[in-house]
Amino acid sequence: MSCAEDTGEHALADGRKELPLCGSEEQGFKPGPGVGEPPSARFLQVELELNAHLRRLSFSEPVRHIYNPLEYAWDTHRFYVQRYCRPGQRILFLGMNPGPFGMAQTGVPFGEVSSVVDWLQITGEVGHPQDEHPKRRITGLACTQKEVSGARFWGFFRKLCGEPALFFQHCFVHNLCPLMFLGASGKNLTPPELPAGEREALLALCDIALCQAVEALGVSMVIGVGRVAEQRARKALSAAGVRVRVEGIMHPSPRNPRANKGWEEVARAKLEELGVLSLLNKDNL
Repeated sequence: MSCAEDTGEHALADGRKELPLCGSEEQGFKPGPGVGEPPSARFLQVELELNAHLRRLSFSEPVRHIYNPLEYAWDTHRFYVQRYCRPGQRILFLGMNPGPFGMAQTGVPFGEVSSVVDWLQITGEVGHPQDEHPKRRITGLACTQKEVSGARFWGFFRKLCGEPALFFQHCFVHNLCPLMFLGASGKNLTPPELPAGEREALLALCDIALCQAVEALGVSMVIGVGRVAEQRARKALSAAGVRVRVEGIMHPSPRNPRANKGWEEVARAKLEELGVLSLLNKDNL
């Protein structure tokens, strides 16, 4: 039985929602992988440890529902990491947190379903968060709702690289925070919309995990997808003394009017400026 099934969510006296809590032994925690372990093993261990800390957090209004795809979609997420997290990757694209029709459904960052299934060839079982909002059901790889941000992100690299192997030879993709937050109406709440104290408690844990992930991967550049992810990464990595270059590209969200006018062109120009585009262009091979 999974931890969420075994323990459930608990309402605190002041009405806040507390995430399910279970012991590390139930999640299969063990001493961290050694230096000889592949990056994927070290990376997954960082995520498991972050999950254990996140379960101890609680959130108040406007948060009503909390989804963690690194729990109920762990099967597909682990498949993604074990398949595509490889030695020698130099660049980490960093998003902020899951979208309702992307990673929340598939366990893959920016995980719009058709991109995940057809291009990345991800398979696996996806379960359910314990407390699902009736308007935000998880249907996993069968989800028919399109996530525009994910379709733009992976669609761009599919056109640029042709095959996933070229992209993942140099790059990996990760989200700073694995949790998705929903309000009473089912509205997706981003971390900046959370109460300040709860947001900082959350992001402080995610910052630590990011630093550990960057060191496990051995990348030399982190590219924040969107200004929030870029600024948070720069702050966290600098404060921890992790020597890595931090840059950013525009977020492909449909909420961004500039992205709707031609996100691919903006992303292409920025990646060319950063010296990344030539690494990923199949026409240069």
